[in-house]
Amino acid sequence: MKKTYLLPFSAVLTGLLLGGCGSSANEGANTDTAETVESRGLDIANMDTTVSPCEDFYQYANGGWVKNNPIPASESRWGSFNELAEKNNAVLRELLSEASSNAASTKGSAAQLVGDFYASGMDSVAANNAGLTPIKPELEKIKAAKSTDELVKTVADLKTKGVSGFFSMYVSQDDKVSTQYALQAGQGGLSLPDRDYYLKDDERSKTIRTEYAKHLQNMFQLMGDDAAAAQKKAQTVMRIETKLAQASKPRVELRDPYANYNKMTIREFTSQNPDLKVDLLLNGMGATAAKEVIVGQPAFFKELNGMLKNVSLEDWKTYTQWHLARTMAPYLSQDFVQENFNFYGKVLSGAKEMQPRWKRVLRATDGALGEALGQLYVEKTFSPEAKQKALDMVTNLQESFKEHVRDLDWMGEETKERALQKLESFAVKIGYPDKWEDYKGLDINRDSYAANVMRASQFEFEDNIGKIGQPVDRQEWFMSPPTVNAYYNPTMNEIVFPAGILQPPFFDPNADDAVNYGGMGAVIGHELTHGFDDQGAKYDFEGNLKDWWTEGDLEKFNARAEAVANQYDQYTVLDNLHVNGKLTLGENIADIGGLNIAYTALQKALEKKNPGKIDGLTPEQRFFLAWAQIWRVNMRDEAQNQQILTDPHSPGRFRTNGPVANMPQFYEAFGCKESDAMVRNGEERIKIW
Repeated sequence: MKKTYLLPFSAVLTGLLLGGCGSSANEGANTDTAETVESRGLDIANMDTTVSPCEDFYQYANGGWVKNNPIPASESRWGSFNELAEKNNAVLRELLSEASSNAASTKGSAAQLVGDFYASGMDSVAANNAGLTPIKPELEKIKAAKSTDELVKTVADLKTKGVSGFFSMYVSQDDKVSTQYALQAGQGGLSLPDRDYYLKDDERSKTIRTEYAKHLQNMFQLMGDDAAAAQKKAQTVMRIETKLAQASKPRVELRDPYANYNKMTIREFTSQNPDLKVDLLLNGMGATAAKEVIVGQPAFFKELNGMLKNVSLEDWKTYTQWHLARTMAPYLSQDFVQENFNFYGKVLSGAKEMQPRWKRVLRATDGALGEALGQLYVEKTFSPEAKQKALDMVTNLQESFKEHVRDLDWMGEETKERALQKLESFAVKIGYPDKWEDYKGLDINRDSYAANVMRASQFEFEDNIGKIGQPVDRQEWFMSPPTVNAYYNPTMNEIVFPAGILQPPFFDPNADDAVNYGGMGAVIGHELTHGFDDQGAKYDFEGNLKDWWTEGDLEKFNARAEAVANQYDQYTVLDNLHVNGKLTLGENIADIGGLNIAYTALQKALEKKNPGKIDGLTPEQRFFLAWAQIWRVNMRDEAQNQQILTDPHSPGRFRTNGPVANMPQFYEAFGCKESDAMVRNGEERIKIW
């Protein structure tokens, strides 16, 4: 399955909605009706005009929607991204149903691959009849291992099939030599979303650990153990994973690309970790061509190496069996599917019921065969005209960003020149790849859903490992075309916008410029700014991790970044749970910068065509309302807790309010006074880009 190796840097979006008004929200929304024209892109009913935009802009813009859109029982959150994804799902379901109904499609074609994969996933009867059978061969291999060496060989084979556990290892660009691929090794091996779930002592964390232990026991019983044996094995897994968690870096520390870049020869890595049996691992994973490896967290591997020596073989076999079952549970019989949902869906995320099978299988199809499915999707939904309009908007945003850089009062000319060079060098990908992924050699049939998943994972893994020694493929995408998302990749110095997000409410060719620049324009600005956030700014115009700043300018940048972290640290989410300003720093810098840049681009567009007020709202008001509406969301407490611990993005309310609270343009648009809650005083206001 396609892996997104850009996680520390990719911009994962969330939410959506609308707004309006002058010093009095109600006045602004209802005056000058003679100038009002048909509204597109914003729905006034989604607002809560009983609240002043200057007191809580998120509530003012989104309060009506939040009240009238409860979270569906099958979801842990519900927002603009979900609404658009649902629209895409309807299209994709139709495409997959058509493809799966035609069993005579040409072998290896996009229609055959996705049709047979989807058909196998929808065959719940076959999955239930098969029970544990699809993974029995792997379970037996684990059980049969008579030495650590034999187990390591089995683990290597399982890694190629997408099974989690122990550590992460894959191939991606070398951060310091972006023209080359490099083998990467990093911490991993946990089944809970973050190390903190194992280590924190608050009641919420303790409850989750208790429920996790029950889940482990239930899963081992489903694999055939009696209650006593299953409980013992659950304790073994918990004990091993807790040690791995203690050895893992916190997420904030993972955001430092220099600290997580430790290149060494394979011989050095082997010498440091003799019990890891690196030669056996690389041979089993097909990575023998690697001469060097970039180790993200050497201390983690030191601990893992010691554990491989000191933890018994039987305990490691138990741990490995668990990770095989955990990885494959969603694709097995209903008892495994249900137990997996009971913990990961209900306990961790707060969902009340499982999503319908078609939706789960659709998501798996997109994960396994994203570009095959994407070919069918873009043929049906994405026009060349839409692609050109999006490209035009990117060009406008880039020009506005250049103006911002030239006008910076805190940056010297030498650093400005290099920043502009980086902006000029951005690669832009819109809609879908110019060259589709070739799935030649991948066998997908209708016999077994779980087997298809493993074969697709193995195909993708072998494709990734096979990049060692090959030229960097700059045409590669890390999201499928139907994805409602976007990302910036620092080593490619590129911004990427799949077709899935280039739709209302983010982008609507029929809406006025204010709505499009407040939505998709700010998203584009967000991705551009990622090239200059606290992480992206460490990479040069060629995508290399390299210092291109003067010392004085870097100090000024870091001071402004620290102010952003401090601002978001103050936001309370649940009880005494606050936004982690350092974990979310890159995304918050990108939000603030992206919105400022998009506002400048809008002003240029309005010089050419200004429609005046629409629904009593000025273009500037509509711009900020469009920004607010893309972040509207309702979330369950469990999901919010997980987001704060693991997600580099702030919750939707603070993605809305945080940036605008720093913008005098927002104060002016809505007639806010210095004493209003949404107004930060002059010394506190932050503008980096």
